[in-house]
Amino acid sequence: MGILERIKEIEAEMARTQKNKATEYHLGQLKAKIAKLRTQLLEPPKGSTGGGDGFEVTKFGHGRVALIGFPSVGKSTLLTMLTGTHSEAASYEFTTLTCIPGIIQYNDTKIQLLDLPGIIEGASEGKGRGRQVIAVAKSSDLVLMVLDASKSEGHRQILTRELEAVGLRLNKRPPQIYFKKKKTGGISFNSMIPLTHVDEKLCYQILHEYKIHNAEVLFREDATVDDFIDVIEGNRKYIKCVYVYNKIDVVGIDDVDKLARQPNSLLNLDRLLARMWEEMGLVRVYTKPQGQQPDFTDPVVLSTDRGGCTVEDFCNHIHRSLVKDVKYVLVWGTSARHYPQHCGLGHVLQDEDVVQIVKKKEKEDGGRGRFKSHTNAPARISDREKKAPLKT
Repeated sequence: MGILERIKEIEAEMARTQKNKATEYHLGQLKAKIAKLRTQLLEPPKGSTGGGDGFEVTKFGHGRVALIGFPSVGKSTLLTMLTGTHSEAASYEFTTLTCIPGIIQYNDTKIQLLDLPGIIEGASEGKGRGRQVIAVAKSSDLVLMVLDASKSEGHRQILTRELEAVGLRLNKRPPQIYFKKKKTGGISFNSMIPLTHVDEKLCYQILHEYKIHNAEVLFREDATVDDFIDVIEGNRKYIKCVYVYNKIDVVGIDDVDKLARQPNSLLNLDRLLARMWEEMGLVRVYTKPQGQQPDFTDPVVLSTDRGGCTVEDFCNHIHRSLVKDVKYVLVWGTSARHYPQHCGLGHVLQDEDVVQIVKKKEKEDGGRGRFKSHTNAPARISDREKKAPLKT
């Protein structure tokens, strides 16, 4: 029996099982089995050299955005309007057969936008090019899910289910669960708050399903069984998603109002770039050389998801060895309480801040470290300065 057949068999068993207090342990074990099988499904086949027919493109710019959606929903048209890159659009489905990249110039930054082929139901199981599309989406900083307004609810649920099946968690944060494997000592289970979805026995059974018999588990929030399985798997990607609705002219005004009130939804093209900027959390930091005006032409772009936004991250972005020579920095901008503010390496920078780096001064004697590289002493005894005789 193949992996897909085993997954479908377990899903059918879960559908037949009634959900109550007596069956929650059995359902938890079944969920763990499905998660293990889906992880095996994503692994490359044994004996493969790693090459394939994927269409991954090189990362470029300060961020990457992937267009996900069903065929013929307007992804190629949206790419052409935002980037100017031509992507063929036609009235038939699957017009785009490969990944077409484009560059958005916005707020002195470059954002890479990827037009991906349309995916269908069952993409997570390897149907069509769905696996390659989802793999590219995993490497993105933001997902734009383009939906047909007339079929938005059904398509949205199908796409979300397909992405979650391969480890993508849309608009979610990692669960606050501490998990660490050990070599000995058994399983140590603790929780900081009362748990309503899981208990110690259920966690033990899930860990035994993964053949883990020595581990430390600490719940910092009231998490669910699925959250605990995600922590054990350790390969989940938590990514932000914006739902872009196209073809809104085919639905009534009441449906448009309903779509506009849903969270993370967008119907206006004029607001799209600003919303992408907000969701990606990009921060522009301008440099100021000592005694000169700030350079507002080429900012250093930071992001929480790409390394962080502290002064140390800013220095590492310029050069790795710069942190050792920094004494402090002078900051002008929103993050500063007064102008200029002396800040250390842990200071968090905000958008459009201006930073001037003050380096440490070298020792006056020119020595470095414990041993000096040179000395100022005379080379000969005759050249030594004679002291004046003592007066008696």
